[in-house]
Amino acid sequence: MTEQQAPEGGKAWSGRFSEPVSDLVKRYTASVFFDRRMAAQDIRGSLAHAKMLAKQAIISADDLAAIQRGMEQIKGEIERGEFNWNLDDEDVHLNIEKRLTALVGDAGKRLHTGRSRNDQVATDIRLWLRDTLDTIDALLRAYIEALLNLAEKHAETPLPGFTHLQVAQPVTFGHHLLAYVEMMKRDRERVQDCRKRANRLPLGAAALAGTTFPIDREFVAKELGFDGVCENSLDAVSDRDFAIEFTSVASLIMVHISRFSEELILWMSPRVGFIDIADRFCTGSSIMPQKKNPDVPELARGKSGRVFGHLMGMLTLMKGQPLAYNKDNQEDKEPLFDTADTLIDTLRIFADMATGITVKPEAMAAALKQGYATATDLADYLVKKGLPFRDAHEAVALAVRAAEKKGCDLPDFTLAELQAFSSLIGEDVFAVLTVAGSLAARNHIGGTAPAQVKAAIARVRAQL
Repeated sequence: MTEQQAPEGGKAWSGRFSEPVSDLVKRYTASVFFDRRMAAQDIRGSLAHAKMLAKQAIISADDLAAIQRGMEQIKGEIERGEFNWNLDDEDVHLNIEKRLTALVGDAGKRLHTGRSRNDQVATDIRLWLRDTLDTIDALLRAYIEALLNLAEKHAETPLPGFTHLQVAQPVTFGHHLLAYVEMMKRDRERVQDCRKRANRLPLGAAALAGTTFPIDREFVAKELGFDGVCENSLDAVSDRDFAIEFTSVASLIMVHISRFSEELILWMSPRVGFIDIADRFCTGSSIMPQKKNPDVPELARGKSGRVFGHLMGMLTLMKGQPLAYNKDNQEDKEPLFDTADTLIDTLRIFADMATGITVKPEAMAAALKQGYATATDLADYLVKKGLPFRDAHEAVALAVRAAEKKGCDLPDFTLAELQAFSSLIGEDVFAVLTVAGSLAARNHIGGTAPAQVKAAIARVRAQL
């Protein structure tokens, strides 16, 4: 009996053992009930492998035709929910191979020639992750577009910019949203870079050392759309860098979503009242009828920790493994799948939620009057009049202290009151102290001037 030929009714490897695996061990070691989501990728990989085997005259053309016919039937059964997934067959690979053999006989048994489940699963994961990364890239783009649309509507809407959660300087709401657009642009770059490193073919490495059959790995890579092959057989079957990198990329995306979530939660609070979120993204209270809770941002903030945990789990999984493949690697799939599911669901809902944000400009404008937001503009004004910046800083600090005692904002002072802090202050100072003047003055790339916000939006749209 060869490696590719299982005894009737037994496992692919059962000839080596004198007693069957216990039911507990079957359940403990089986992966079929979570790795079957890679069935489409497993079939694609197997068809490319079979085509290569026939091209290299390792199997016959008749065998190839039978394998293709059988795989088409299996694909249909899976898509229709008719496929019988069996715990005894351990994983997605053996379940499909057993059904194929039942359908086409010996041709199905020959399919595994020149490969191992070690390089087969590594190929399936990379194919699955590549498809997933493409989905995530498209969702990031949709989320960016939703933020751009909202930013465009509010390119001129003043908002307090904060540092240390204290009012700092005026910005526009559109400018604030563009900060998250920049984060998501970097996230897209990381997704695309991750795809490049994942897009290498492990198939052909077999169990760990390659195969004695005259295979053509480059042919299979081209058939499956890989950029190239993994060039060391030991690394090919044991590497999970691409999975760790993906969970790292996903973690950063969730960091950015969590930061935005925190702001949405704060802004929606009646104490702040900058925005409202559409009812379909909120829930009420079982006891307090007045409540409208921002559950979606809160849950996204919480789910970020779930994704971070998967990253730490993947790092821990790999850190102590010697070469080459070890059964530990079966534990890569559930955190990988859950990370992808969490991220995909979050991006979909956030792109939709961005269309359901109602901005309250009056509340934003009122908040700008509470924190001396144009104090830096007054200091800049004095510097332009010839006063050294440190002296200007001190003069404005004294003015702010006086305004606090008086209970007013800087623009509420009379000219004479302002001139008490510096004789360089003239009538033109009041234009500087307005929020509109402060925004317009920052008219450079990256600045918050409405003209620059609109230009930034146009640049991102062109990049998309």
